[in-house]
Amino acid sequence: MQTNYTIRAAQPADAAVCVPIIIDTIGSIAYTLSGSQDKQITLQVLTHFFEQPANRISYQNCLVIEVLGQIVGVLVAYHGSQTNTLDQPYIDHILHTTKQQVTITKEAQDDEYYLDTIGILPNYRGKGYGTVLIGAFEKQAAQLGYSKLALLVSQKNEGAYKLYQRLGYVADYDIIFSGYHFWHLVKWQ
Repeated sequence: MQTNYTIRAAQPADAAVCVPIIIDTIGSIAYTLSGSQDKQITLQVLTHFFEQPANRISYQNCLVIEVLGQIVGVLVAYHGSQTNTLDQPYIDHILHTTKQQVTITKEAQDDEYYLDTIGILPNYRGKGYGTVLIGAFEKQAAQLGYSKLALLVSQKNEGAYKLYQRLGYVADYDIIFSGYHFWHLVKWQ
C-alpha cells in the first residue's frame, strides 16, 4: 500500500470519479435507485444525486481516499435513522420519471451508523485502502457519538465477509435487497 494517501470528505466535483466506483460496487442496486435499466441514464441520474445534498449517495455522506492526488476509493455512510429521508429523493424521481410507485427496502436500523457502500478502483484493490477507509468510517462514527456500526455484505462475497469479521463485525441477520442475499453485520465501539 502506498503510504502517501489522504482521506477527505467528498465534494460535488468528485462525482465523475466516485459515481462509477459506486455503481461498480452496488451493481444492480444502482438501477433500482435510478429507476432505469439503462447504464448511461443510471450514471447520469446517480451523478446528479451525488452532486446534491440530502440523499443516500450525496457527496455529503461520502469519504474518499486519494493516492498521490487521485481518488482511488469512496465510502458512503449515514445514520440509519436518516434512511427514509435519504431514500425519498430516489422514490420521488422514479415516480416522476416512470409514474411507478416504488418502495426501497430499508437497509439500516435506526440505532446504527451505517456503511452503505465502499468501493476501490480495481488496480488499488487488495492493498489495504478499503481497510483504511473502514477505519475512517469508524473514527467518523466515534466523533459523531455513534457506538453501533453496521453494514451489509453479500453472502457470496466471502473475502469481504472475512475482512469484516477480522475487523470485529459480526452477522446478526440476513436480508434480501434487490433480489440478493446479504448478511447484516454489526460492531460496537
